[in-house]
This record gives sequence, C-alpha cells and structure tokens, in this order.
Amino acid sequence: MRRWLFAVSLAGLLTLIGCSRPAPEEETVAETLLPEEDPAGEETSGIKVIENVGPEKNKTISVRIVDENNPALPGREPTKVRGIYISGPMSGSTELFQNILDSMEGTEINTVVIDFKDDQGRITCQIDSPVVTEIGACRPYVKDIKSLISSLKERGLYVIARVVAFRDPYLAEQKPEWSLHLADGSLYRDRQGMAWVDPYRIEVWDYLVEVGTAAKEAGFDEVQFDYIRFSTEGTMKQVVFDEEVTKGRSKTDAITEFVKYAYENLASQGLFVSADVFGTIIDSDIDANAVGQIYTEMAKHLDYICPMIYPSHYGEGNFGLDYPDKHPYETVLAALQKSKTVLEQAAKADEQSRQAVVRPWLQDFTASYLGEGKYKPYGYKEIQEQIQAVKDAGYDEWMLWSAANRYHFRPE
Repeated sequence: MRRWLFAVSLAGLLTLIGCSRPAPEEETVAETLLPEEDPAGEETSGIKVIENVGPEKNKTISVRIVDENNPALPGREPTKVRGIYISGPMSGSTELFQNILDSMEGTEINTVVIDFKDDQGRITCQIDSPVVTEIGACRPYVKDIKSLISSLKERGLYVIARVVAFRDPYLAEQKPEWSLHLADGSLYRDRQGMAWVDPYRIEVWDYLVEVGTAAKEAGFDEVQFDYIRFSTEGTMKQVVFDEEVTKGRSKTDAITEFVKYAYENLASQGLFVSADVFGTIIDSDIDANAVGQIYTEMAKHLDYICPMIYPSHYGEGNFGLDYPDKHPYETVLAALQKSKTVLEQAAKADEQSRQAVVRPWLQDFTASYLGEGKYKPYGYKEIQEQIQAVKDAGYDEWMLWSAANRYHFRPE
C-alpha cells in the first residue's frame, strides 16, 4: 500500500496539550471531533419515561436504556466499532471514497464516521429542517445522503454522523443572539477567526438536537458530537456571559446538562449517542474545568465516550515518557488504564448510574509539527501498536483519525 503523508500546522493546536484535532490539509479549519439532577422516571421493558426534561422542565419523553447485557433493545443494536473518519468533501467524492472503501476490505474496519455538521457549521448534505433551512446551513458535498448510507450498509458498515457542536462560525454569524460576545458586542472569535455559539443556550441545544434528528432521518445509526466544549484560548476571559442565560451554572454544568438533554432527545428516537472528549480531562481537573468536560459525569449520560488519546497530543514527560508521540503503544495503554481506573472509581461511588462504553480515537497521522526528535513517522506498525494497547487495556472498540482521510490499513 502506498505510504500516506500527513502534515499539520502547529497553529492548529489548542493551548491545552492533548486537546485538539489536527486539521484537514485541504481545508482552512484549525481543528476537527454535556444537568446535574437525574429526572425521575420508571423503567419498563428497556424504556425509561422521563419527565421534566431540560431547563424549562416541561417535557416528557421515553428513552431506551442501553444495556450491554441485553443488546436487543428495540431500535438499538450495539456494534463493536472499529472505524475511520471521513470528511464531508471526501464522502461526496464518489471515486475517492470508493477507493478508501475498497482498501478497507479484509481489514477490521466496520464503521465510518462521516461529517454531517462540519467544522465550519455547515450540513454536508441537503436536509429539510426548520432552523437549518432558515439560515441556509446546508453545503451539500453529498448529493444523495440516503443513497450513500444505504450503499455503506450494503457493505455491512455501521455509519456514524459526526456533529460539531459549539464551535460553529456559521450559526454564530447567522444567529448572533445565540453566540459568544465580547464587551463591545462583537462576536468572540478564536485565533483561527472562528466564532463560537453559547453552550449555555437552550436554543443552541435544540438546534443540535434538530441536526441529530435529521441525521437519524437520513439513515445514520449514531450521532457523535465533537467540540462539545468551551474554547480553551486565553481570549475567553474577555467573553461576557449573560447571567440570565448562565443562571449561575459553571462550564461543566452547562456541558453535562447538554449531554443529558441531547441523549434524552436522540436516544429516544433509536439513535446511539456518543461524544469526543480531550484525553487530558481523564485525570486533570484543570483541563476539565477549562473546557467544561468532566469525564466520569459525561460517561453517565452517553452510549459511548470517545477520548482523543493521540500520542502526539501529550506533552513531554507525560506517563513518564520523554516524547509520547515516539511511544504509541505505551501512551495509549497508559491513557486507557487511567480511563479504566477513574471510571471504576466512579462506578463504586455511584452504583446506580450507568456508564458509557469507552471507544477511543487513535492517531493515523505523522505529527511532524512537534519538531525534530519529538515525533516519529506513523504507519501501519504504529497504528497496530495503538490498537494492541487498546486490547491490552481491556477495551475492544476504537477509531482512527486522519484529517486528510489517508489511512494505513496494511503494511507498506
């Protein structure tokens, strides 16, 4: 198989080590990849009826309960995922996507994670839903999404819709009243010039549920939220939050509440729901509070939690390793062992809560931006080392990330 090369600018990294996704080479984006009180409810035959959902406390919905010991719940058949990421442009490129699918034949890969709402906030196919239509959010790389998904399922593939959540420059500009602002009233933008919507706002939550519902109607099996967090840049200190919207809630309150809200609304439709999170939040309160992601709390309200544990995203000395990128097996094993420890501790502390299945993102790119002597070229061997680390840590699901969609399925 031909050797694929991948390059990314150092400017594409977030200020937190271990926190960002490398950017697609062909695009101009910088990065790619959740309430406190449990509502009362009764459980009957795998269905939980939940009342008083969300901040306005005026909804009643039925949620299907995930139970790995009972995988045959109506409308939700769990799949042990071994997947790859596919961008919007790639999914709309029939020949190139076909080449990737053909290359996957005979490998462990059984899943594709496709951009449905991308890093620019655009829907990558044509859909008809209220707010999406109102703001003209569709940029249809894929001309017939239902036909595409049908063809993927004919290949026996599980299909996940990646939905970028709160870093949404398109929605922010079309609905500035839903967005983060500076003291002068202008939109907050990160160093890449990308505006963010306000994670505290129920209107934004409803929009994301609307998008997730459209993904279900298109035929996706699962919705996977990315950027389900606050911006980490120092300029966030200049953002002025509306106290009538925040209502005294912390960042972690807002993100955890959104996760519950999205899960309750989407799982009830038969979708599985997952979320990408920073690998560093697993055992760092500082990072968790900065982005609003508490690993153990989010895991209570998802089907799958997907830590991005790319070796290149851990700083020098992490896990006792000089340069983690040069030690893919050891880095992934250490990160997942920490995941297992904190989740087991959480389970003992709250025996009544459920826990998401851990499904990590692994690195299939070369992090040359780290500088000479601090990285190594990644190919088939390095990918297999990471996969073996997942297995040795006691997990059996994983996904490969290459922003450029260039994967090492076989030895070169």
